[in-house]
Parts: sequence; structure tokens; C-alpha cells
Amino acid sequence: MHRILILSILFSCFLSFSLLADGNAIGVNYGRIANNLPSAFKVVKLLKSQGINRVKLFDTDPAVLLSLSGSGIKVTVNFPNEKLFFAAKKLSYALTWLNKNVVVYYPKTIIESIAVGNEVFVDPHNTTKYLVPAMRNIHKALTINNLHNSIKISSPIALSALGSSYPSSTGSFKPDLIEPVIKPMLNFLRETSSYLMINVYPFFAYESNADVISLDYALFRENPGNVDPGNGLKYFNIFDAQIDAVFAALNRVQYDDVRVVVSETGWPSKGDSDEVGASPQNAAAYNGNLVKKILNNGGTPLRPNANLTVYLFALFNENKKVGPTSERNFGMFYPDMNKVYDVPFTVAGGLRG
Repeated sequence: MHRILILSILFSCFLSFSLLADGNAIGVNYGRIANNLPSAFKVVKLLKSQGINRVKLFDTDPAVLLSLSGSGIKVTVNFPNEKLFFAAKKLSYALTWLNKNVVVYYPKTIIESIAVGNEVFVDPHNTTKYLVPAMRNIHKALTINNLHNSIKISSPIALSALGSSYPSSTGSFKPDLIEPVIKPMLNFLRETSSYLMINVYPFFAYESNADVISLDYALFRENPGNVDPGNGLKYFNIFDAQIDAVFAALNRVQYDDVRVVVSETGWPSKGDSDEVGASPQNAAAYNGNLVKKILNNGGTPLRPNANLTVYLFALFNENKKVGPTSERNFGMFYPDMNKVYDVPFTVAGGLRG
């Protein structure tokens, strides 16, 4: 009996640790807007060599999904904005897309979620009204294939979906989005036990306000902190403040039971002359300290026990991205797979403060 009890306790501890580790996880965004990237096969070897066990894609490229087969890496695939209309209008379209882009690869390729659209609310093609109907039809297609308990549906939103985000306690969604799309989407996420995907970039907050925000505050380094007058909590970095603004917004519309996943965050290693703070040293500090925080089960001041999965942006520098120089320099690796800077992705990787 004594031995059985010990084994039972050990198993319970192991299970609790596994659940905790799965809840506090680091993944990486694998964008491919470039003409000089290595083959998907080489990329999978790179991911495994770095201990990265979660990857988020921006498409459903067959070469990538086949290369991930049998890797043990958990995958998020993307359903494109330009196809939301069709999936919203016809279940048959959603079913055909799912069969072609998900079912044929699963379960050898561990597709754990589908990101339906990307930052749809700021899409200039005005696809917002099709988002939730498309999400529901893709979920119905999952149900038809009996995959609805294995694969989650969500949609990454930009922080700009919040009408107010500073201070954190004032966090609220834009009024014009709440009834048409935010509440219906959150209701769907609640119904399906899924999570809200949010893209947050403290770099842009710092870059725009470098005269009043300290670099240490942006990079998780030691600083005096800032007290939120609304909730009395003290913040020591922008990331926590932004995530708590999202939590406050969820609470305001009474969906604070919906979990949050950070689908994108990162810091550029290079920028134009007016892009304050873009450097390899700052990118290494931001990403390295964020990984350290997450893997040490770090929540936020408002939710200290929150389990956060965070996807760093991005795996590679992408030379065909448009916009300022920073857009092409968010990668942690060069196309030749050498590191732009050093960021260990696991606790065993020797994380440094």
C-alpha cells in the first residue's frame, strides 16, 4: 500500500507538472514571406534542435505540414482572410478546405489549432462580419470529422481591437466591435473551450513613447515599476500591462473565463533611423527575458496564476515583407539558420536575465 501510495503521488505530481508545463509554453511563428529560406525539412530539424515544440504557420503549405509529420511539434495553421466569405457562406466550402488542408495530415502532423483569419478587424478588405460565421462553419467541419475535441478554433486579433489599453485597468474593446463580433466570437470560444489569440508588441508602444517609457520597462529589466491607479497593481514591464488590459477588457464584457494565448510578440534586431530601440541586443533581451518569465510560470499582476502560451515572432528574417526595415528583421534566425542573437527556448537552455 505504501509503495502504491508513493507511486500515485509521483504520478499526480508528474501529471500536474505536465499540465503546468503545457499551460506555460513557448512557440514560434514560422513566417515565409521571403525568397531565401531553407527547406521545410531543414526548418523542422532546426526547431527540434532548439527544443521548440510549438509552431504557428500563416498558411497550410503541404511541404511544411508534411515535413512536420512525426516531429512531435504541435502546429497552428491559418485559414486566410480572403477566404472568410466563402467559409462563412457555405459549410461545404469549410468542409472541403478542412479535408484538404487539415484532415489529410492529422494526426501524424499534430495540428492543435486553426487560426481563422489574422488581425481581421484591421483588414482593409472589411471581412469582419464573416469572421464568426466562418469560425462556426469550420468548427462544424471539425465536428463532422470528429476532430472538434482535438483541434481548437480561434482568430488572432491585434491589440488595436482594444479601445483603451492604458492604464491596464481601463482595458476595453472598441465599442463598435463589441456587439457585432467580439461577444459572438467570445461566446463561440467559451462554447468550444477554446482561447482568445492576441498579438501584442511592446516594441511599438516603446518606439512611439520612448521619451516617457524606459527601455528597462520594455525589456523586462530591473526598473522602479508603475502603479496602475485603477487597480493598485504595480507593473514592471509593458508586456504584463498589455496582457492585463486584455484581461480587463474580457472582464468588462463578462468573458473573463476565456483563456488568452499570445499568438505573436517579438522585437526587431534592426530598424530605420527613426525606429527607436531596434537592435540585436534589445531583441535578445526582450525575447530572452520573456521566455524566462513564461517558462518560470510567470503570470501577470492581475492574474499571477494565468497559464500563458506565447508564440514569438518570428523564426526567420523575411526579406520580402513590406514596410519599414524592422518588418524584415523580427527573425531570431538568419535564412542560413545561424542565430541573429542567442535566445534559449527551454529552461535547460540556460536562460539568463
